[in-house]
Amino acid sequence: MTDVPSARGAEVGRRIGVGLMYGLWKPRVLGAWRVPAAGPVVLAVNHSHNIDGPMVMGVSPRPTHFLIKKEAFVGPLDPFLTGIGQLKVDRHTTDRTAISRALGVLEQGGVLGIFPEGTRGEGDFASIRAGLAYFAVRGGAPIVPVAVLGSSERRGRLIKGLPPLRSRVDVVFGDPFDAGDGSGRRTRRALDEATERIQKQLTAHLENARRLTGR
Repeated sequence: MTDVPSARGAEVGRRIGVGLMYGLWKPRVLGAWRVPAAGPVVLAVNHSHNIDGPMVMGVSPRPTHFLIKKEAFVGPLDPFLTGIGQLKVDRHTTDRTAISRALGVLEQGGVLGIFPEGTRGEGDFASIRAGLAYFAVRGGAPIVPVAVLGSSERRGRLIKGLPPLRSRVDVVFGDPFDAGDGSGRRTRRALDEATERIQKQLTAHLENARRLTGR
């Protein structure tokens, strides 16, 4: 079996994330208690900014292994990201190694973090890839929607591409839900139906998170 990323490394990554995120910004975390305390879980995170992954990694109540595009693994970041249990994925092909390692995380009862939109965009869950449904159904893992709000704030930035230092960033965890229909089917049609269900749930969570935070 392909090597499963280190859970201990992910815990180190979480501690680094906590220090960085609370040192540079003012995270406000809502609903973290909704993340199941044990067993496999998929965190589905909206993605509008570079800090969304590290922010969730830092404030999540459990160590998280994110699927991250291979382009981010450059120079010294490669061994660092690998060392803290993050997963390199080639988005332009069927990356069987990344798929196997991600499923390994879930098989061992870990937490897998996914940006279902694939790349940074509006962060509104408008286009969701089928990969999220595949991991949730195949790994038997509930999905916890996560909304990161305020990370794309443009006013007062000192550094291009980052929200203003010491600005508030809200991270809202939603209720866990099952992507499948209970039949255990993994056919293309079943995964398409699961993706539709997921999209509705994630969009509803984002709208609720915006109402809750006033963002």
